[in-house]
Amino acid sequence: MKIYFHMNVDFFSNSYIIVNEETNEAVLVDPGKITKEMINQLEDNHYTPAAILVTHNHEDHLRGLKTFLKIYECPVYAAESKVLGIQTNVIHGEGKLTLAGLEVEYFPVPGHTPDSMVFKVGSVLFTGGVIGAGTIGETNSNYSKMILKKGIEQKILTQSEDTTIMPGYGPLTTVAAERSFNLDI
Repeated sequence: MKIYFHMNVDFFSNSYIIVNEETNEAVLVDPGKITKEMINQLEDNHYTPAAILVTHNHEDHLRGLKTFLKIYECPVYAAESKVLGIQTNVIHGEGKLTLAGLEVEYFPVPGHTPDSMVFKVGSVLFTGGVIGAGTIGETNSNYSKMILKKGIEQKILTQSEDTTIMPGYGPLTTVAAERSFNLDI
């Protein structure tokens, strides 16, 4: 597995391309902005987009979705039935998908948004706005913040300490680092 990182400089949100090097298929996580570099990565390496994963329904993580779907045809997976008016394959609760020949686990961690979903591929978590390096996602109430913290403690911090966290904002981190240094939890 290979993972490419892309930052949307308009909103400073992160997008990721996960590649199965055996099948040359790719999964896009949170297409905040589609850039020439992203398209070149896919085309120059002959990667076939197999799916798009949406961590939550915020524009800064989705602005490039329509553009991407004009170029490539692939299913979109999200906790909402529509994002930006685009029909998705709805995922709820905890589960597993096989996309691009990769096992993708998913589980909800609401609080930042009601539809916040975390995806796990191998030993990597794609957390969207749920948790980042030394921080947790913004919430709109103390109740939402309590739910978010509880979800992080139960579903993310219980992962192996060497699990990599690839957040929706900022640099990557690990479960061990967040257990030790994240003062927001």
